[in-house]
Amino acid sequence: MKKILLCSLWLSGFLAQAQTEINPKAKPDRDKDFVVTELNKKFPVYQKVAKDIWSYAELGFLETQSTERLQGVLRTEGFKIETGVSEMPTAFLATYGSGGPVIGILAEFDALPGLSQDSVPDRKVNVEGGPGHACGHHLFGTASVAAAVTLKDWLIKNKKAGTVKLFGTPAEEGGSAKVYMVRDGLFNDVDVVLHWHPSSANDASPQSCLSIKQTIFKFYGRSAHAAAAPQAGRSALDGLEAMNYMVNLMREHVPQETRIHYVINKGGLAANVVPDYAEAEYMVRHPDARMVEEIWNRIVKAAEGAASGTETTMKYEVISGSFNLVPNETLARLMYNNLKIVGGVNYTPEEVEFGKKIQSTLTFKVPPLESATQVQPFKTGGFFPASTDVGDITWVVPTAGLGTATWVPGVPAHSWQAVATGGMSIGYKAMNNAAKIIAMTGIDIFNNPTIIGKAQKELDEYVGPNFKYKSMIGDRKPPLDFRKGKQ
Repeated sequence: MKKILLCSLWLSGFLAQAQTEINPKAKPDRDKDFVVTELNKKFPVYQKVAKDIWSYAELGFLETQSTERLQGVLRTEGFKIETGVSEMPTAFLATYGSGGPVIGILAEFDALPGLSQDSVPDRKVNVEGGPGHACGHHLFGTASVAAAVTLKDWLIKNKKAGTVKLFGTPAEEGGSAKVYMVRDGLFNDVDVVLHWHPSSANDASPQSCLSIKQTIFKFYGRSAHAAAAPQAGRSALDGLEAMNYMVNLMREHVPQETRIHYVINKGGLAANVVPDYAEAEYMVRHPDARMVEEIWNRIVKAAEGAASGTETTMKYEVISGSFNLVPNETLARLMYNNLKIVGGVNYTPEEVEFGKKIQSTLTFKVPPLESATQVQPFKTGGFFPASTDVGDITWVVPTAGLGTATWVPGVPAHSWQAVATGGMSIGYKAMNNAAKIIAMTGIDIFNNPTIIGKAQKELDEYVGPNFKYKSMIGDRKPPLDFRKGKQ
């Protein structure tokens, strides 16, 4: 308790100092002091929530314990909870308050298959073949809930009108739950959306990313004895491999920014049996959603040709698809100012030792550990070569996000090193920072609603006057069994 109190006092002093550096005329901000005090006080509570979800490590659409853990916190804090939204059992919408402005906050909580890891700086699997939080969504969801609760408390304390909506979004890693929520109109009455993501750096610069379309291609053949009656069989695996070969040739004839990757999920069970079923999961990415559709159509033609040439049949199922991120500089600058106030992550001697050991397991050049304490300069026009279902939201609601250094500098997402760091104190500290920044940004908007109009104007100019949102997934239902059997 004494340590927490001292930390609170230190951060309050740092808060005032940082504000002075940004704007010499600024007075101490009681609202932001409130955020720091509240989140430092409740830090042990939220750390326990994050640790619990880290230990659950549940895959997309299967996050029953994780979603209930987050909902339980919000329910206790007086939020109204709608469960199973958009026909997804683990998705939810938590609402507090009334009237405008309406601020949406995103929360994710799914893990990744095959990345089980203990919170130690060397490879140590907890559950052989089990999932792990290699993208830090246990931190993501918890920090977002913490920010929403803090905003609720601020509204009550200041007797302010306004609404906080937290969107519990499952299956970001492939299932694209947010796309279904956007398609179903859940964001129609939201003025702005705030989010964050675990990272190895502290950065709030507005960025775009890759659009993506994800598809399962299924080939059906005819089984037979592979030696005694090969002429009687038609190999589904042959069809799939022929498709893969044609797509690999196609890679030479697509725009450089394109990413096409696949994995064979099923290809037969015994070498002496001609396989009658085979399937592969494909992802197509490009900065422009229109180009994604064009390349995807060519892949479908390759699959159809492969089926024809091998006398098999082919079916496909679109699993997910999402747009690129629309950057919003208006909101991003607001969030960046608060990132500068909160700052980065300061390591203890024990954390320094942990960080050095983690970095020693990486085979490429890494930034210095000290960069975890630094805030990256604000830049426009940024781009990162990955995809997120947050993209669809950004096309319909002004949205801003940031990253905090939850991972040791240099650690990539989707690695065992990310699981390890996200499960110990470094990850929890950065999580707390993210919650503070989102809450502070929300307060800025509640206090100055004119920001909403500026952010909306920026979005309108980006999408153009004739834009009408239409999801890349069509009218399909969520693929709730997408990750079943991969735990």
